[in-house]
Amino acid sequence: MWLFVGLGNPGQKYENTRHNIGFMAVDAIVRRHSFSAWSKKFQGEVATGELNGQKVLALKPQTFMNLSGTSVQAAMAFYKIAPENIVVFYDELDLIPGKSRAKKGGGSGGHNGIKSIDQNIGSDYWRVRLGIGHPGRPEMVSSYVLHPFEKNDAAWLEKLLDEVAREAPLIIENKIDLMMTRVAEAMRPLIGPKETKEETKEQGHGI
Repeated sequence: MWLFVGLGNPGQKYENTRHNIGFMAVDAIVRRHSFSAWSKKFQGEVATGELNGQKVLALKPQTFMNLSGTSVQAAMAFYKIAPENIVVFYDELDLIPGKSRAKKGGGSGGHNGIKSIDQNIGSDYWRVRLGIGHPGRPEMVSSYVLHPFEKNDAAWLEKLLDEVAREAPLIIENKIDLMMTRVAEAMRPLIGPKETKEETKEQGHGI
């Protein structure tokens, strides 16, 4: 069994904010692959489905970002899911909008949702980082990530979420690197191939 976690903050106030792109990614996977309706469990919202014949639990913690790990730990413990079968989708300041990266383990990069998960279950799980760009100055980060996406973000955002959802079954085949390659190729016409300074330094969320 697999656990797909999207990070974000609950409530209409935060619904379309940059910090909630993790929620949006899991929503897209649930829609595309006809998972069950959302229900409340593990201090979060859950939906169940299958990818490539394996059961997947989608989870959106409703604890607010800084306590995400309590919800993840509860679901992990109940279903006895191994860390390597947990995939967390979340916003990344240090990638330009539309870029994405995946890795297993590592640090939190200053992301408080990831910090909370690390504290509760350790760090040996998969992270899918979805680029939202950086506002340019550290003091602007808080308002930036909690601000809704702009209208001109729609093209790359919708495409990124569609591609992540389309390629998600590759995760179950332990081909997450291939998944990310395909997503990157699909996004290239919209965002270009080159990395920027934001992708080579750790700014940190602090949120």
